[in-house]
Amino acid sequence: MTSKLDEAGNTERTGFLVFLLLVTIVLVVIAWPFASALLWSTLAAIMFQPLYQRILAKWPRHPSRAALGTLAIIVIAVVVPAIMIGSAVVRQSIELYSSMRQGELDLPILFNSFYNALPAQLQQMLDNSEYAEFSAVQQGLEQFARESIGLVAQQAVAIGGSAFAFVLSLGIGMYVVYFLLRDGVSIGSSIRNAMPLPREVAQRLSDKFTQIIRATIKGSVVVGLVQGALGAVTFWVVGVPSAILFGVLMAIFSLLPALGPAIVWIPVALYLLVTGAIWQAVVVGISGVALIGMADNVLRPILVGRDTGIPDWMILVTTLGGIASLGLSGIVLGPLAAGLFLAGWAIYTEQRDGVAG
Repeated sequence: MTSKLDEAGNTERTGFLVFLLLVTIVLVVIAWPFASALLWSTLAAIMFQPLYQRILAKWPRHPSRAALGTLAIIVIAVVVPAIMIGSAVVRQSIELYSSMRQGELDLPILFNSFYNALPAQLQQMLDNSEYAEFSAVQQGLEQFARESIGLVAQQAVAIGGSAFAFVLSLGIGMYVVYFLLRDGVSIGSSIRNAMPLPREVAQRLSDKFTQIIRATIKGSVVVGLVQGALGAVTFWVVGVPSAILFGVLMAIFSLLPALGPAIVWIPVALYLLVTGAIWQAVVVGISGVALIGMADNVLRPILVGRDTGIPDWMILVTTLGGIASLGLSGIVLGPLAAGLFLAGWAIYTEQRDGVAG
């Protein structure tokens, strides 16, 4: 009799788990079109939760008002500047593509100018190498540049054409941020309690999740934005066209260790040098080394504070892989997956060794 009751209980438990799995899958499919907006809303709520707590301390009986005030600060400090920068990048991408199509930016001529500016010995080495057919190299270079910048311009037009979807996602994102700021602590506690994990393990994974999120945003995104802004200002001072576009590219490349923003400012400095803009090239070089390069070394320890425990090579691989797979969201999700992977295996090893001991 007892065995039959146990079997009935196991069947009901299995059926309930299947129901939970199915309804979760359905919910994910329904919400998937707004997955990016929900992700960035969650990140914003995590990053601005300390600010919300400060405002709440002044209005302890008005959590909704405190959340609304925090949301207003997010809109003014983050959303509006992001929209302005994005609009400028779209405009400059289209202008740069148009300049290439109209022949105003002739890459083969620029390539020849750079070749002629090289020392005679280096020119002779190139002439004797397998790259002696410079015409073929020039054609390939021009085609690659046209296709690359053309792709950027097409994406810019696509973004402009989906303005309604962007506004809808932005509205949903701001709406979700408001509730996550106000109720985020209780929501997080409910999720931890509902996870089919021991309480200690769930708490440690939750702490690691928050730590990696904040370290990634502060140590990668904020530092990248600072480096990109410094680069854009430098390019604007020396008169480089599409300065904001190149600044955004520097912010993106800042995610890469070692070279980082130098992937952008070194070619720009060489371009200025080849075209005879000597002092401009010197300014870009000095700014690249003394300001842009040092920003990472100065700001990252201040903003991050403590190490995430993720090796640099794993951060590089997961960041690039995340961007390739998930787009801009991969900047955060890539290192997050790596951190949770390492934390999960560390907890498992500790528990296994504890049982064995």
